[in-house]
Amino acid sequence: MKYSYILHAFVETPWAILPHKLAILEEIVARHVAGEKLDAEEVQARIHGARRPKDRQVKAEAAGARSVAVLPLFGTIFPRANLMTDVSGATSAERFGAQFAELADDPEIGAIVLDVDSPGGQVNGIEELSRQIFAARGQKPIVAVANHTMASAAYWIGSAADEVIITPSGEVGSIGVFAVHKDISAALEKDGVKVSLISEGKYKVEGNPYEPLAEEARGAIQVRVSEAYDAFIQSVARNRGVTPEDVRNGFGEGRVVGARQAVELGMADRVGTLEETVHRLFSGAAAGTTVPRRSAAASNPVNLPEAAPSSEPRLTEEEEREAQTLRERVNTILGKEKSNA
Repeated sequence: MKYSYILHAFVETPWAILPHKLAILEEIVARHVAGEKLDAEEVQARIHGARRPKDRQVKAEAAGARSVAVLPLFGTIFPRANLMTDVSGATSAERFGAQFAELADDPEIGAIVLDVDSPGGQVNGIEELSRQIFAARGQKPIVAVANHTMASAAYWIGSAADEVIITPSGEVGSIGVFAVHKDISAALEKDGVKVSLISEGKYKVEGNPYEPLAEEARGAIQVRVSEAYDAFIQSVARNRGVTPEDVRNGFGEGRVVGARQAVELGMADRVGTLEETVHRLFSGAAAGTTVPRRSAAASNPVNLPEAAPSSEPRLTEEEEREAQTLRERVNTILGKEKSNA
């Protein structure tokens, strides 16, 4: 793979992402730099990720009732919109934050569901977004659904919701940060190329790719990675209402975990689907049946509707018809997004 300054800049920043996903992104960027322009479908096929659906709402028809907004967090997360967000369905943290703020301030929105299917992304801008979501707790219910992957930076963000749901086949975690340095000095030497760097400033060319990585330079990179990791740990601990040690030693230790283990470890609150979550929030808002969210995971508790206990009386025929109409409306909205993916 031919060396490129663009590619070097792309991978050298700290990442909170599944490592194999970064390798795929690196290949895509390298091919783009080499002049091979991949279209959106080709990029999507190589990433093997979910196509980002449009934002949608389950609208209330009854007077005074409020809607449930579904905000997707799909694909790789970048600080701002760029080539990858345009062609691969990735997410811009800046744009996502603006969309979330609009929904949080909208009086017609009664609850926000974060529909998450992401391997994570670059570290820049993630803690700010996580804080933004955490600060919005108490305004209205905010629920994050791992549908089906909420890894690394995506978990950093999703854990800030009032409640974290994981699909039965879903996975969450990958709490960790890493950076990539490439030493191409041996390849250059083999090609008979000798690079000389003329600089001012003690550390100006530190960590350059034309010579082996010095221990001091490695230490400087490690400091950046460690700082980002510590911020990640502190943020998840705040979001989930646990100690940093609980996160560092008990939340997968960098691995992703499945649904059952995620709930056992306290990384998620329950197993469910996106459709079930939207049903619950929508029907609960309409009926006014809410219960306090467990206080251990939120300093600003918000009332979240729960499914009706099995001991409740059976619905009348009219109530059952209304419930079925509601289910059909939700499934129609969400089904359209699935068919377009």
